[in-house]
Amino acid sequence: MAANKIEIKEEVRASKKLNASDAKNILAAADKLIVAKGKKLSEFSVAASVKKDAIEAMLGPTGNLRAPTLVIGKTVMVGFNEDVYQKLFT
Repeated sequence: MAANKIEIKEEVRASKKLNASDAKNILAAADKLIVAKGKKLSEFSVAASVKKDAIEAMLGPTGNLRAPTLVIGKTVMVGFNEDVYQKLFT
């Protein structure tokens, strides 16, 4: 993050388990959700309302929020995809 001059405002340790209600709270101020699972990308428009499938996409098999989860403006990114990161950070 430092290489791209990105300021981290809040970091939550992985030991703090975040669940579906936390995911919904994260999406409350967002317009867009991007979820990366392997090479598969899913995009959700959450501006009007937060849908159940968007929240489920954010959670792993244990029901906890997947990592990494980034909030960049009004976009939430869950998971890792190099191409998406490059677009979000430039």
